[in-house]
Amino acid sequence: MWSVPTREVAPIAHGGDLGGLRKAFPDAPEPWLDLSTGINPVPYPVPPVEASAWTRLPEAAELGALRAAAVAAYGAPDAAHVVPAPGTQILIETLPRLMAPTRVAVLGPTYAEHAAAWARAGHAVTEIRNLDALGETRVAVIVDPNNPDGRTLPLAERRALAAALGKRGGLLIADEAFADLEPVESLCPHAAPGLVVLRSFGKTYGLAGLRLGFAVADPGTATRIAEALGPWAVSGPALAIGRAALSDAGWRAQAAAARSADAARLDRMIARGGGRIVGGTSLFRTADFSDGPDLYRRLAAAGIAVRRFADRPERLRFGLPAGKAAWCRLSRVLR
Repeated sequence: MWSVPTREVAPIAHGGDLGGLRKAFPDAPEPWLDLSTGINPVPYPVPPVEASAWTRLPEAAELGALRAAAVAAYGAPDAAHVVPAPGTQILIETLPRLMAPTRVAVLGPTYAEHAAAWARAGHAVTEIRNLDALGETRVAVIVDPNNPDGRTLPLAERRALAAALGKRGGLLIADEAFADLEPVESLCPHAAPGLVVLRSFGKTYGLAGLRLGFAVADPGTATRIAEALGPWAVSGPALAIGRAALSDAGWRAQAAAARSADAARLDRMIARGGGRIVGGTSLFRTADFSDGPDLYRRLAAAGIAVRRFADRPERLRFGLPAGKAAWCRLSRVLR
């Protein structure tokens, strides 16, 4: 491990800031319809949790059971390759502090916390628009499927990139936060030195408040990440609920089909409202509007939160509504 300096980085605006929206639009009707995140709006049915999970420290066997469930769900080679964490955001913050300052390339535009975390840890960060611009960069970060446009790279291309970086002692961070419900091939089965794959639990299972995520890496790197997180990084209730959900392949398949249908419905609604679909995943859709800033304000005035982008004012990202009333509420404003 190395000690790396930290730098001040301006705070990043994220979805889910209903407090700020309530101040900006005090006359908006309550309750707000929050479509500003990419979290599954139909959460996994939380199973009963033993009372002791709240009152004692998590046991090694419980952590092992969660890791085994993650191996089966993500296709990792074995449990030694899996690191559970209290959310993928913690992993995004931790990884830059495990390397001496170096050159980092982030394939963008994408989730802004990646570049910010590496910059905070003292690395030289560049956003690139295609992999040809990597040059001699030692660390590359890709989000696949990408947030917010859903871009994906062929598996062979991602594997070749990881191999090339690994040969020169570098690292590929592949954030697969939105991969669970998509027809994409994961890098998890191909974990090897020079590659760390991040998987989000909260987005897929609609349980973001549980704070659970995973890193999949070669055993040596996985051990270093786990040591950096420290003991008891994941709570007892998260271990129990995570194990149950990851083991439920049937629910995951049903959710993938249902959210895909919802995404197609949302595309049609956006198109009728004058939007041009840019892309997305089955948990969010991104579109450009000729009146993007005005539409954002109209939606907010109606108590509907969506994601906007400071550098692309015409662009809005919509999470999925859940329930007839929510769909009708959004449709009225878009019409």
